[in-house]
Amino acid sequence: MRTGMLALAAGLACLPFLPQLPATWQLLALLPIALMLLPWRSYPVAFFLLGFAWACASAQLALDDRLSVDLDGRTLWLEGQVAGLAEMGEGVVRFQLEEASTRAHRLPQRMRLAWYDGPPLQAGERWRLAVKLKRPRGLVNPQGFDYEAWLLAQRIGATGTVKQGERLGAANGPAAWRDQLRQRLLSVEAHGRAGGLAALVLGDDSGLSRADWKVLQDTGTVHLLVISGQHVAMLAALLYGLVAGAFRLGLWPRALPWLPWACGLAFAGALGYGLLAGFEVPVRRACVMVALVLLWRLRFRHLGLWWPLLLAFVLVLLVEPLASLQAGFWLSFGAVAVLAWVFGGRLGAWSWWRVWWRAQWTLALGLLPLFFALGLPLSLSGPLANLLAVPWVSLLVVPLALLGTLFLPVPWLGEAILWLAGGLLELLFLALAWIAALLPAWLPTAVPLWCWLLGSLGVLLCLAPSGVPARALGLVLVLALFLPPREQIEPGQAEVWQLDVGQGLAVLVRTREHALLYDAGPRFGDFDLGERVVLPSLRQLGVGRLDLMLLSHADSDHSGGAGAMARGMPVGRVLSGEAAELPAQLQAQPCVDGASWDWDGVRFTTWRWSQAEQGNQASCLLKVQAVGESLLLTGDIDARTERALLELGPELRADWLQVPHHGSRSSSSGVFLDAVQPHAALLSRGWHNPFGHPHPGVLARYQARGIALHDSAEQGALRLLLGTGEGVVGWRQRARFWREK
Repeated sequence: MRTGMLALAAGLACLPFLPQLPATWQLLALLPIALMLLPWRSYPVAFFLLGFAWACASAQLALDDRLSVDLDGRTLWLEGQVAGLAEMGEGVVRFQLEEASTRAHRLPQRMRLAWYDGPPLQAGERWRLAVKLKRPRGLVNPQGFDYEAWLLAQRIGATGTVKQGERLGAANGPAAWRDQLRQRLLSVEAHGRAGGLAALVLGDDSGLSRADWKVLQDTGTVHLLVISGQHVAMLAALLYGLVAGAFRLGLWPRALPWLPWACGLAFAGALGYGLLAGFEVPVRRACVMVALVLLWRLRFRHLGLWWPLLLAFVLVLLVEPLASLQAGFWLSFGAVAVLAWVFGGRLGAWSWWRVWWRAQWTLALGLLPLFFALGLPLSLSGPLANLLAVPWVSLLVVPLALLGTLFLPVPWLGEAILWLAGGLLELLFLALAWIAALLPAWLPTAVPLWCWLLGSLGVLLCLAPSGVPARALGLVLVLALFLPPREQIEPGQAEVWQLDVGQGLAVLVRTREHALLYDAGPRFGDFDLGERVVLPSLRQLGVGRLDLMLLSHADSDHSGGAGAMARGMPVGRVLSGEAAELPAQLQAQPCVDGASWDWDGVRFTTWRWSQAEQGNQASCLLKVQAVGESLLLTGDIDARTERALLELGPELRADWLQVPHHGSRSSSSGVFLDAVQPHAALLSRGWHNPFGHPHPGVLARYQARGIALHDSAEQGALRLLLGTGEGVVGWRQRARFWREK
């Protein structure tokens, strides 16, 4: 039976690795095949096929619920109900809309919308809204948050921007009660940590600032402020421990069997906490795991620890197969598996402090392969920070926060308890900020599969019981994760990456020993693509230092991410066409017209129109020449600047052209294209951007000259190996079944 469960689990967990889903007729054909295999004792194969078919069918249903292509980019009036707690901050309200309907079109069951300068929304309200709808789509880069996979895992079939709306019905039901409770919690004086308390009680993390998230990430403690299995399990363990302690002290009624009551109260507490937190997928997963552990403790301890873990894994994926697309799913089960491997079957009793310390460092080591596989930042201070933070939050802050919430109807009592909980949370953040300043998170470089397998084997050996041969070899094998072989660029060649940063620009140019970043991506308020996309992608590609950051001009869509880049890695020099307009801490120097230099056999030349006005015209151009093949990066120059450059006479001829100003109609003039004579061009823009880039007239000029256009909005990040004559590779071409082509 256990073999069959393993096979079923493997079939259910296949989704993240599928380039595309099987056709419907293929899935239907798997069912009779699986049933025919059962009598022939091939039940592992049959169970695998059944799990695989169910996971694929569930994913296909979610894909079929996406917004239809003919509605993509259109503005419609629709009606629907606000689901869950709306996120409010930075002048925008983000929320989910369910049961949306319109007269003439079928809409997805769930949509995620943004309303800029919108009114406060409450869960359960019904609204009539004018929404510009979009099919689920996200940025695609070598490293970064996979927004499309996240939307699919949440079964969100469309995104959109609200233009205007009117409320049709007031909030009602449990969702409205949770929203009112959130407002009550946020109004409490809790040393400025009311948002953190709302995150712990209700699972609403919108009250945490960007600085808070950075501290949590740097110290590996994000799981503490996002309701996860740990919070649910700790509350269940606390209730179980209270009953067990009362029994041992002789305080428990003899007429009531203590073990069933301890397990029942523990599960009731976990379930109640989950309902209070909205019963989202991570909480449902935690409740299933707690229920199975308690059932194991009550009746099935003889089966060992691995059986309830496997059963929980299967049950979670049977209920929601798309949970396997989320990193939290793998990390939560991975953490439990590591603890079961380390502590299961050990002989002798250990002191509590030894158990607690061992749990922290073994988790940090045991989850290394998962962090590398998922491309997540590693916290070097995580074991130390969690050693303090986990008991502080689980045993002090969470119980006080829940107790204070329970007593809010009592005058001053609930607020006093929440004030104390907020003070404890503030002390924790002060300590974590100090630790984060000493040891910030580290973004690992991508490793080949063989390095990952060696490192994983090393981790397994290091965590093996004492007496297992070759344990010392494990430490050597783990180094394969941190010292992967670097792909060497031949002298005279340059690797070029135009990253997918939406309506902005960021281009990495690498030679054998040097790296240059041309523009750093956009920043809009607190949304910094330099921090979220450019820096992680460069780390993933193995770039640890920039010799030069060249910011074409000071507009935020080109230079907004420069601050994050300067903070995130060493930068040798900063040049810009508008050096005086950039923040002083960047210490930018003016771009020099006609300056040139050589790196590893690759020639670089900059140009800037000396009579340019501020803004787009002041963009600093960069030409890269590698073994007879060249690329011209143009920033946001307009037609007037293009004509001026032609009159000044620099050699603009290039094989590849970065489309000026994202394809605006004020640029890419015919005379400029005739002078450059590119055979292909790279376009960086946002999907359905509000400026209408690229302009149809610009596209017509490129098409008339036979210039192939490679668009980051359609192809994701673009990679070009200059000096080889090879074509462009789009990162979106790496097939994933959930990804829009």
